[in-house]
Amino acid sequence: MVENFGFQVLATDGLARRGEISMPRGTIRTPAFMPVGTGGTVKAMYMDQVRALGSDIILGNTYHLMLRPGAERVARLGGLHHFARWPHPILTDSGGFQVMSLAKLRKLDERGVTFRSHIDGSPYEMTPERSIEIQGLLDSDIQMQLDECTALPAKPSEIERAMELSLRWAERCKTAFGDQPGKAMFGIVQGGDIAALRIASAKALRQMDLKGYAIGGLAVGEPQPVMLDMLDITCPELPADKPRYLMGVGTPDDILKSVARGVDMFDCVMPTRAGRHGLAYTRRGKINLRNARHADDPRPLDEESDCPASRDYSRAYLHHLVRSQEALAAMLLTWNNLAYYQSLMQQIRDAIEAGNFAERAALITAGWARGDLPPV
Repeated sequence: MVENFGFQVLATDGLARRGEISMPRGTIRTPAFMPVGTGGTVKAMYMDQVRALGSDIILGNTYHLMLRPGAERVARLGGLHHFARWPHPILTDSGGFQVMSLAKLRKLDERGVTFRSHIDGSPYEMTPERSIEIQGLLDSDIQMQLDECTALPAKPSEIERAMELSLRWAERCKTAFGDQPGKAMFGIVQGGDIAALRIASAKALRQMDLKGYAIGGLAVGEPQPVMLDMLDITCPELPADKPRYLMGVGTPDDILKSVARGVDMFDCVMPTRAGRHGLAYTRRGKINLRNARHADDPRPLDEESDCPASRDYSRAYLHHLVRSQEALAAMLLTWNNLAYYQSLMQQIRDAIEAGNFAERAALITAGWARGDLPPV
């Protein structure tokens, strides 16, 4: 068991990187996709299923956990790993994005954000120091700075103000985090869709010598080409020997194109949310199980998959479960989707090691373009 946080790049193919993050609770193979466990659970999944699919790390949400059941309660019960029965690494976000998007009557100033819970209207204050304190009570392994995430499009003056405030909050978070050898605090690059602001944010965070760097404020309303342009600008400004995390992204296509630009870590609610709404991700593209054409289809989602949800249940049965609003529909389709995402990440890692990432990415994309095969 390692005692310190560490990151090493094991192979490269162009700008794509295959690496490992070493932590006391386990090794994270990168590029990595982190299933989102918002409130201490990856929705519709058992934790041992999540692990068996190949997940090295999951994400927990500071905002939701501070509201319910409460960070202090989780700490008294042994921390989030024990509470949720996940003994492997956990990354917690700062709660800032949810405060901005979910909380009621929020007020932001230099000190932090005051807001009312979207659950019961109770008043709360989130400062950089309190965010780090909550993440410490949860005992997460990778903690994120509190930042202000501005939805796009936005006025340049508003983007610049939020970016500069986020940098000041990053300094306060770093101080509050202190020296924790086995854990890490990541800074978050902001700057919207303005190249100069992205570069300024990345350079300032780099001077703080943090253990990792996230790229935030993307996948918040801008088209994919804008996101990719910002990655082209931002990634070269970040240290080559530190992990890079693109927050809240995304689709399989987003992941492939972001890995090609040097990103190491991803999270997104998409595969779990899609599963709860009848949508399956497969190597042939997306399949909408609500569609009536599946009602008499005896084929599985993917006969070649190692995942039982993908291989052993007919589309007709899955369609029936979805249309009947059975809980098993969400369970099976989420299982399928996370299996697909983790399989995609393993293919990416293998391709980088083999030096054929571009060719493998093209084959994966061609599989989506061909689409799902019609019933025989």
